[in-house]
Amino acid sequence: MAGEKNWTLLTDLYQLTMAQSYFRERQFGDATFSLFIRSYPADRGYFVAAGLSAVLDYLEDFAFEPAAIDYLARQGQFSEDFLNYLSRLRFCGDVWALAEGQIFFKDEPLLEITAPVIQAQIAETFIINQLHLQTLIASKAARCVDAAAGRPVVDFALRRAHGTDAGMKVARASYLAGFSGTSNVLAGKEYGIPIVGTMAHSFVSTFEREIDAFRAYAAAFPRGAILLIDTYDTLEGARRAVAIAREMAARGEQLIGVRIDSGDLAELARAVRKIFDEAGLPQLKVFASGGLDEFDLARFSAERVPFDSYGVGTRMGTSADAPWSDMSYKLVEYQNRPVLKLSTGKVSLPGRKQVFRRRDPAGGFAGDTIGLRNETLGGEKLLREVMRAGRRTAPSPPLGESRALFAAEFAALPAAVKALRNPQIYPVELSPALHALRQEVSRKYQEC
Repeated sequence: MAGEKNWTLLTDLYQLTMAQSYFRERQFGDATFSLFIRSYPADRGYFVAAGLSAVLDYLEDFAFEPAAIDYLARQGQFSEDFLNYLSRLRFCGDVWALAEGQIFFKDEPLLEITAPVIQAQIAETFIINQLHLQTLIASKAARCVDAAAGRPVVDFALRRAHGTDAGMKVARASYLAGFSGTSNVLAGKEYGIPIVGTMAHSFVSTFEREIDAFRAYAAAFPRGAILLIDTYDTLEGARRAVAIAREMAARGEQLIGVRIDSGDLAELARAVRKIFDEAGLPQLKVFASGGLDEFDLARFSAERVPFDSYGVGTRMGTSADAPWSDMSYKLVEYQNRPVLKLSTGKVSLPGRKQVFRRRDPAGGFAGDTIGLRNETLGGEKLLREVMRAGRRTAPSPPLGESRALFAAEFAALPAAVKALRNPQIYPVELSPALHALRQEVSRKYQEC
């Protein structure tokens, strides 16, 4: 995880081979690279920006340590003068970016970096690595929160996340996008996220009788117990939970509720809720988990299934239905000369850019324009300078502040764009000046 070790070698080999070629040709000019997503995954209509803090940590700490230089020397591909150059290299560029928690759309720059070309080139791999995962997860988590219709959603993804760093970033990104907590204890410590947990089926199975497992857990957590009731027979488990709740009440304690992790969750929730209500225990909550995603949560909400909260794990933590996006990091300017890519289906937008957002009278999103950085257009400017000459322009905001920004942004997003299936495409246009520049640069390259 960024900040815990030096990550400068976490780059693709071709970044370093290109860097050596730049070095031999004495190409040290400033380059601007723009990072954006070319297209929407299926059933997606927006993205949630996440991961910028890790990128800025990396750039501030950018340095090739002696062990890294020694390793590269042993590969036999790099010249001694180039390795000496790398040993002194520090990031000294500028970064303009969307704030974490901000909503953006395809083709809009999530980040633009201007730096000597070698620095900007080597940094590409880490930047995409961090922003791609966290933006995917925040976008998936936002859909889950919306589908839950006001019921809390907790991150249960750690065990099946794709490695330790992913597990940490999933917890952070999902909390940014509105999850109420995480089962990941280390993420709770590192990021200040509320930690939430119940028990596993193995705990219940170690006792000869289910009710003895419930009693033991209640004794350990007299004011925070949630019982897992589907190890054997879910409805019998619910009736035993009623007995435990009454025993606890007699001692001045309180059972919070139960979790159901398998079976026909909607049918079982209704039956368990009826058992609790008939027992005069309407305060007992019913939690759901077990392979859930936003489509399950939306169905439960539409059918008014009486769940009080959800634990969402694997499908959110891997963004299972859309596990990757077409995120790209493209050169758009070199030594003040606008450049672009003309590959079929992958034409890029030249020059340093800005995104301008218009709002309707009620404050809702009304449309975006991608323009040039120095243009003056109507609307809110979304890209802000977050790093100048290799140093942050201000401390990264606390996670809670980014979470609040997301909530405000999401509230302003049109409902049709939020739709889980076949969302409406949000209007994004190019400014006349950017359109003209792209045509001009395109003609220039076609004539070469």
